[in-house]
Amino acid sequence: MGLCSQEEIRELKALIDEGALHQGYPDETLVRFLKAREWSVTKAHKMLVDCLSWRMENEIDQILARPIVPPDLYRAVRDSQLVGLSGYSKEPVNPFFYLFLAGVPVFALGVGLSTYDKASVHYYVQSHIQINEYRDRVVLPAITKKYGRHIGTCLKVLDMTGLKISALSQIKLLTIISTVDDLNYPEKTDTYYIVNAPYIFSACWKVVKPLLQERTRKKIQVLPGCGQEELLKVMDSSSLPHFCRREGSGSSRYSGGSGSGRGGGNCFSLDHPFHQQLYSYIREQSQRARPAELVSEGSFHVDVPELDLEGSKIARTIECELHKFEDQNGLSKSMNGLVISGD
Repeated sequence: MGLCSQEEIRELKALIDEGALHQGYPDETLVRFLKAREWSVTKAHKMLVDCLSWRMENEIDQILARPIVPPDLYRAVRDSQLVGLSGYSKEPVNPFFYLFLAGVPVFALGVGLSTYDKASVHYYVQSHIQINEYRDRVVLPAITKKYGRHIGTCLKVLDMTGLKISALSQIKLLTIISTVDDLNYPEKTDTYYIVNAPYIFSACWKVVKPLLQERTRKKIQVLPGCGQEELLKVMDSSSLPHFCRREGSGSSRYSGGSGSGRGGGNCFSLDHPFHQQLYSYIREQSQRARPAELVSEGSFHVDVPELDLEGSKIARTIECELHKFEDQNGLSKSMNGLVISGD
């Protein structure tokens, strides 16, 4: 492992010269692939080739022109796959001792309360990829233009409120989504903040943490309670996800938070400006791509890359740990009352 040279960068850059993958920043994109493969040119080359093949075979460049219809189905997906853009990081008081500069998008995920039970797996995968692509093609270029410097990553705040043993049934889907990200959108997240973590998460985290690569472990911060105090060092209160604004607030898909207008402060809501803009963008792209055709119903099927050995081991470990809880005295209810300290 070591820093890659300009010659190595040029070798990989030969694989790509234009398209949605690098958005005008090929060097930064290729560095991400090198970093994801511990600076091995050979491994990064294979990863990039596989990624480009996956994008071409599954027409990922056109996925933002494929809306999930009818609208009621899309709303159902949003209500059961809780994710949204809550804001952006703030300008640091002392940039020399600060990890992030202003303008990094903050995405919120309601891990514990996402049920993924209102549509087929394909719709959830399609929705996830569409948010990834909208982030990379619209959100990040816009914020890059605003600040006059390249911003190509994001922060994620994961709310574990409501995490239950029943999450065992969701491991397959979550593993699919994680695999898509790991292999095709590497190094797009600077830090994962875990908040409102119940005991069941603590138990799983203890056995999973040693299995992660050091690079990944360093990105994950388990914060005490709702994480408000620590997150306010990174973002203004207006960018805090609604479930971080007060202790015990949780990521209820129905809570309006402290915002105003449609969707309130709940960035998971379809009525939130982010989701309104996203869905409008997808519908507009669809009409431009196929102006004379009606948008047909049916999900956009995407082939999911096979999980690597490390990912498979992690998934099996989580599944095994959840089974242990399930077997203990017939335990089948949430353990939300027990909150870990974040140590």
